[in-house]
Amino acid sequence: MSTPNAHTGIDPRGPRVTAGITAALLLVVVLLGLVGETWTTVSAFGLEAVLMCIFAWAALAGVARHPFGGIFRKFIRPRLAPPRELEDPRPPTFAQAVGFVVTAIGFVLGAIGVSIAVPITAAIAFIAAFLNAVFGFCLGCWMYLQLVKLRVIRA
Repeated sequence: MSTPNAHTGIDPRGPRVTAGITAALLLVVVLLGLVGETWTTVSAFGLEAVLMCIFAWAALAGVARHPFGGIFRKFIRPRLAPPRELEDPRPPTFAQAVGFVVTAIGFVLGAIGVSIAVPITAAIAFIAAFLNAVFGFCLGCWMYLQLVKLRVIRA
């Protein structure tokens, strides 16, 4: 099976599974960051750093190569019927870039001592991941489509 690209499409259920895993991990960052103990703040910062790197990887390598997408491809997709239609990977890949920017802001601010930025930015990213995982609404994908309509970016 070849890796999907902009011409072949991706199974739209994969990004939803990825969003569910991401949402769960972001919620952990929020909770750890709000506890306020030194070890939990450091743990939240570390986990946000890992998620930031995963977002960067998916944004640069493409959503089809997302590490959590591998979980979907290996363990979940084989048990499902083929999707009714494939999805353009560009909007979800853009959404990963948005996730990277949001978590990078929290990471940078956390690194310079604004520790509350870590759970706040994780909460923002959590909302987007939760919307995708539970309701199938990809906020980053919507942003991508709006930017294409406004001709800010090319499809």
